[in-house]
Amino acid sequence: MTNLLRLLGGLLFMGLAALAMFPASNPIFWRASIAATEWGYWVAIAALLPLIPTRDQTRVGKMGGVLSLGAIALLVMPVVRASEMSRGLPAEFDARFGAERRVRAHVAEEPREEPLAFPELLRPLQLPPVRHEERAFRTTGNDRLMLDVYRPAYEHGPLPGLIVVHGGNWQHSSTSEFVALNAYLAGRDYVVVAIDYRAAPTRFPAGRDDVLAALAYVKVYGHEFGLDPSRIALLGRSAGGQLALLAAYTAGDPSVRGVVSIYGPTDLEFGYEHPAPSGLFDTRAELDEYLGGPPASAGDTYFAASPINFVTASSPPTLLIHGMKDAIVSPEESARLEERLQEAGVRHLFVRLPWATHGCDKSFGGPCGQIATYAVERFLDGVMLGSPERKTAPARSARGARKSADASRPIPKSGGARF
Repeated sequence: MTNLLRLLGGLLFMGLAALAMFPASNPIFWRASIAATEWGYWVAIAALLPLIPTRDQTRVGKMGGVLSLGAIALLVMPVVRASEMSRGLPAEFDARFGAERRVRAHVAEEPREEPLAFPELLRPLQLPPVRHEERAFRTTGNDRLMLDVYRPAYEHGPLPGLIVVHGGNWQHSSTSEFVALNAYLAGRDYVVVAIDYRAAPTRFPAGRDDVLAALAYVKVYGHEFGLDPSRIALLGRSAGGQLALLAAYTAGDPSVRGVVSIYGPTDLEFGYEHPAPSGLFDTRAELDEYLGGPPASAGDTYFAASPINFVTASSPPTLLIHGMKDAIVSPEESARLEERLQEAGVRHLFVRLPWATHGCDKSFGGPCGQIATYAVERFLDGVMLGSPERKTAPARSARGARKSADASRPIPKSGGARF
């Protein structure tokens, strides 16, 4: 019986470890792949059990041990690859955004110096105490939209602000997503504003308009919670990444110093043409719901909702973070935006995470969570220095692949109604 359990354990650990190597094909495997890649080093410790020798060990038991040994190698591989890529990441930021870090006038907490800290894999970083409050920033129809403000617990003067736009496939709404990063940055001299926006059944451009409304709100009322209205950045995850990029690129506002997209869609027509595996995520159904149909009948809306179409030389600096094993939002979408930013001469950096999948930063202390936190803080430090250098220009299309007439396509107006 012991040898059979050893074999079954080896098979179980190897099966979980294999999920770290291949894109997920259904929601269960996707969640398991996050566990395998971001908490796999913990699972590797458990996988040592079938390796413990016993007197009556048979060939079956030895096979379980071999499988466990292979599983351990795969389960620790994300940490190894994260360590390898993190060595060159500080130099990348120095080259793109300068080596100078923003001086924190009030805070005792130091910024992250290294993208990956091995002690934090085992012992989570202790977050500093911060102040939190909730406010309503917009009422439209029956929707009363709220924002959560995270700011330092100590007295402070005007600090740079970060507007955080949550994900949720444009179908779900929650400002409580990934509060650890919000608290972390609030403890390091930032004011973080996590915003709500209208989700399904309300369609585009309602969500984009809500992000722009939040931007306008914090510029007017931000002084009440210590936010500097001349230094603001936007950050979004998944669907929130699309909204954050689109708002930043179309606002034409020099106070927007930068924008961060973490595995966000950038070209929605491309996403429709290259959907996720049907068993994992129904990309086309979600886009149909969000944009009012397929590209064949709602092409103008797909164009208007795609941040890649609104990159210009005056677009704000951009940070892209994407797992290369993401099967829900293809990393090719971030790569395509990277190419457009390069063509337009916009300062940017695409941080590729070779082992990671969609939602990898759910583990704040895991390899993806640590590197994403370092990248966001390092990027914000770089773009919040000094005064804006960008020229304000009206948002327009820079997409060479479209005919010039496409650039004049109108962005649908939001009437605030629910569809």
